[in-house]
Amino acid sequence: MNHAVVAAMAEVGATADSLAAQVGVDPKTAAKWASRGRIPQTRHRAKVAAILGKEVGELWPDVLKRREPAWFRPWADIEREAVALRWFELAWVPGLLQTEAYARATLAGETLTAEEVDDLVSARMQRQAVLRREVPLLITVIDELVLRRPVYGDRELMREQCAHLAVCAELPAVSVHIVPATVGMYPGLGGPFILAELDSGATVAHVDGQAKAQIIEATSEVATLNRRWERIRGEALSRTQSLEMLREAARSWT
Repeated sequence: MNHAVVAAMAEVGATADSLAAQVGVDPKTAAKWASRGRIPQTRHRAKVAAILGKEVGELWPDVLKRREPAWFRPWADIEREAVALRWFELAWVPGLLQTEAYARATLAGETLTAEEVDDLVSARMQRQAVLRREVPLLITVIDELVLRRPVYGDRELMREQCAHLAVCAELPAVSVHIVPATVGMYPGLGGPFILAELDSGATVAHVDGQAKAQIIEATSEVATLNRRWERIRGEALSRTQSLEMLREAARSWT
């Protein structure tokens, strides 16, 4: 439990229901704020702290230690609050399933200082804490070429990454599916995206690009990505078949 939040609620006689009513969220969402590692979304944080008569840093000190870039934080908040994530990746291992070495390799060649790289990698590793909870359910679809692409000639790095993917794929709340190279052309070639289902029942999307990433909330655009997800998922191997391919890929890098 987040004892600071629990104590603050007790001081002012607040309950999950009363907080939810004042902030405008579902009581289940408000109840989670008293759990360790569960932080209100940015737009709710200050209001909750004010209701409880505390500073944000007193209740959720990790907020002040966050290392992800400011532009990414709105999505990190959504990711943390999601009850389900559906993630398609065409060229990379999904960030929540990367090893530290692989994460560092994705930043090689960027105009970043060593400290900036450390911060970005640390932030990515911290995000993976969601995998140790019952929610969110994480369903990923990955193009097979992600498993076959060399990383600066470091075969051990790729062996460890593929083996790590296989371990993650056996977690209760994680499902990994591979689109085999034999499929040829399919809808996923248009690019990667993530769909996040929230407690409220709403779904929002994250679409990355070379210049910028964007969060998509428009119903029509989310519906388009939902349809695309179904078509991509239909081309992927089953969970069992994908797990065997992950293990085979790890062996191929030895």
